[in-house]
Amino acid sequence: MSPTIGRPAVALLLPPAERTPVVEELRKAGYDPLTVESSQGLGDLLATRRDIAVGVVDVEGHPEDATRAWELLHTGRDIPALLVVNPATLDRLDPAVGSHDNDEYLTRPYSAESIRWRVEAIVIRSSTVSDGSGVMLAGGLDAADWARRGQLVAVFNPKGGVGKTMIAVNLAAALTARGKRVLLVDADTVTGHIPSSLGMEGVGSVVDAWRDEQDGGPALSFDEQASAHSSGLKVVALSSSPIHTDILEPERVAQALAQARRAADVVIVDLHPSYSPLNRAVFDMADRIMVPVTPDLPAIRAVLKLVEVADELCIVVNRAQSGVSVADLERTVGLPAFGQVRSGGMLVVKALNEGRSLVELAPRERITQEFLTLADSVVGVESGAESAKAGLRLFGRPLAVRT
Repeated sequence: MSPTIGRPAVALLLPPAERTPVVEELRKAGYDPLTVESSQGLGDLLATRRDIAVGVVDVEGHPEDATRAWELLHTGRDIPALLVVNPATLDRLDPAVGSHDNDEYLTRPYSAESIRWRVEAIVIRSSTVSDGSGVMLAGGLDAADWARRGQLVAVFNPKGGVGKTMIAVNLAAALTARGKRVLLVDADTVTGHIPSSLGMEGVGSVVDAWRDEQDGGPALSFDEQASAHSSGLKVVALSSSPIHTDILEPERVAQALAQARRAADVVIVDLHPSYSPLNRAVFDMADRIMVPVTPDLPAIRAVLKLVEVADELCIVVNRAQSGVSVADLERTVGLPAFGQVRSGGMLVVKALNEGRSLVELAPRERITQEFLTLADSVVGVESGAESAKAGLRLFGRPLAVRT
């Protein structure tokens, strides 16, 4: 078997009934899908092919053979495994299987497209470059780009009305003012309004771009889809409407964000206040989850519930010193404040009405200086492959895909 020129090979140890659509989908994406019948066949394949980036292994039908296949993938070359399993048996699996950092679980039922996007995410995360098979991503990334990995900041609070979008917008503007390349992603597909709050008219959405791609249009990265604001930051919105968002498959959004962080210093993702599958995909790949909280009891209670299920949160106190003191809030939540921003009052309203950030409108105001200080804190903390992950987890398991 000679390698296909293009993206790397993917080894498939799947039941016969599931192979054909997966093979077709991967081949359409430019991969070289190679099917095997057993762990022995996988071993023979690994002995002859050096360009295998991912092994997709069914762990349901023959668990012992699947365990052997997983061991082969991680012997010598440490190839990431995508393990396909039924949800009912997930907790009964050998705990060693899937324990490597780049391994993933995919539960049935699944679509061939979801396999494709999960493979994309794994390839990006592991930064695997095959032996002479060339660039693995569409969109113009060259080999040098694989060494870059901008920071990804998810801005989230399970309670609305705490200034989440205001924090995301003005932090992005402050980072831009500090000379950073910033992509601001409006991922609130229900109530998101970042483009309108920045006075940006005619901004397309990812939903529109991906539907156009289905109809034969170009495949555009988030960076290529983004619109430039007058402040210099770039903005992309997942959707302009809360309906017809089914095309925003979490694995595909995660893959697109992973690609976007290679073209930016910081990617800021403003999320809807929910624990949706889309949000969970972003939580698990974020370098930090920034949680705006106002100094009032309902907002503090919401953060306390979040702290019960999430690690490594960054609390940003909005409207600081206008209710419960910051010190009392820190003691109640059990976390130090990563930053604090005073109430902007009518200044924030004026900025919204004019479609400008506080950095543009009032660069000398104290609230603006606090955003610049917050920006310095974000970029001053080591990020990327060397930093600790700040993924959201429930019951000790990642909530969603990692990338």
